[in-house]
Amino acid sequence: MADIIYIKPSDSRSWLHCRRRVWYDNFPPEGFEVGEPDPFDALIMKMGINHEWGIKRDLEKKFQVIEAVSNEHTLGLMKAGAEVIYQGELVDKVAGIIGKPDFLIKQPNGEYQAADAKLSRKEDKKEIQIQLGVYRKLLGNMLPAMVFIGDKSTVEIGMEADEETDKFLADMPLILASKNPPEARYGESKCKVCPYTGICKPEFKAREELTLLYGIDARSAPGLEAQGIQNITAMSKANPEYIDDVPWLKGFEKKQRAVLQAQAYFTNKYYQIAPVSLPEGTWVHFDIEVNPLTDSGEEHVYLWGFLKPPYKGGDFEYVWTDHEDDDKQGWLEFLELMEKYKTNYPDLVLCHFSNYEVVNIKRYAKRYEMENHPIVGWLLGKNTPLFDIKNPVMESFVLPLAGYGLKQICKHEGLVNFQWSDGDSGSQWSVVQFAKYLAEPINGRREQIKNDILGYNFDDVMATRRLEEWLQKFKIFD
Repeated sequence: MADIIYIKPSDSRSWLHCRRRVWYDNFPPEGFEVGEPDPFDALIMKMGINHEWGIKRDLEKKFQVIEAVSNEHTLGLMKAGAEVIYQGELVDKVAGIIGKPDFLIKQPNGEYQAADAKLSRKEDKKEIQIQLGVYRKLLGNMLPAMVFIGDKSTVEIGMEADEETDKFLADMPLILASKNPPEARYGESKCKVCPYTGICKPEFKAREELTLLYGIDARSAPGLEAQGIQNITAMSKANPEYIDDVPWLKGFEKKQRAVLQAQAYFTNKYYQIAPVSLPEGTWVHFDIEVNPLTDSGEEHVYLWGFLKPPYKGGDFEYVWTDHEDDDKQGWLEFLELMEKYKTNYPDLVLCHFSNYEVVNIKRYAKRYEMENHPIVGWLLGKNTPLFDIKNPVMESFVLPLAGYGLKQICKHEGLVNFQWSDGDSGSQWSVVQFAKYLAEPINGRREQIKNDILGYNFDDVMATRRLEEWLQKFKIFD
């Protein structure tokens, strides 16, 4: 068994991410060492373990739970009719598959049902479906597998997962049989969080991989290469009028942006392609912080942050709630603050970056059945004060960036050049800090953590203020 590289259900996470990543997981590059998980991943792992132990304790109140130590032990326990087997090991030597479901639960007909404890509340995630689908195949019965999700409710996964599971099980032997890592394309969002990006990205850069460019991905690159546009240099020299439409890159405007994006890759300069349109009025900058790791599964906006004129440190206002039990109170305080702004600033421009704030206002209005509240109607109506400042960026500029996130735009020295006080801060950072805040028993330390989070949120709203000031310079197209 030691000489066989077994397919593991846990491989599905990397497989869904990138075929090359799962190859490297099984054949680590020489000298490569897996570093410590970042604080967010470590938090998720800790919460996942705690959730699993919690489910185990609940089962122990009803059944005898026996921990297995090997495949042979697992089979012996199943033959003996153990009620619940914890950390059982299932092996198919012919197919080369090994799986370790969290629980094997004996059913009245004597068959065993695989079950996993998953912190995720999105039980339809492909990763979970594949893992549980593999367990079902290893057990060889028709019972659906079960997931104990984050709020301790259960969801069954049955035949609906078979198609994706079969794709995984058919592709993995091909990947594991290869002596070299599979071909791959670059993707900013997936590659920047991959542990092997330091290995792959230099290769992508050396060959001027087209998918390094914002707006060109694995679906559009092959069509461009078929036209002779093999790399970024070729794209930078191409005439957009003579580029044929390819998937996800159709029409003159998109192709023009792609050409300019390639030129920006080399020049590190921005290109203005349209006049900048900004609303007139009194700007208040708006950003929220969310705790997605609640007991109920409902995301908790624990911080609604605002920067009002004249945009100094003392002009930062916020609504904060510690626990999801206070969630509605925080929402009502947010609406009260909005009513105050509506009165104080009749020409209010409530600026945010991307649509996350709007999505959450809609979600909260629906959660508390307040869609008809006058302030909600004003915020979400035809004459809304809400303004997504990302839109004029996307409409008017091609930037020398691989992604158009707020930090990427604002931190670039040739653009806004605004730097956050804590260079490590970010949305995942804030989730970790809030978890620490809730767990900290010492008041002084607790308050310091809260101040750190407020400082990060202040930097976020100040960043959109600086972005606004940068855009105001371009209101007259040159």
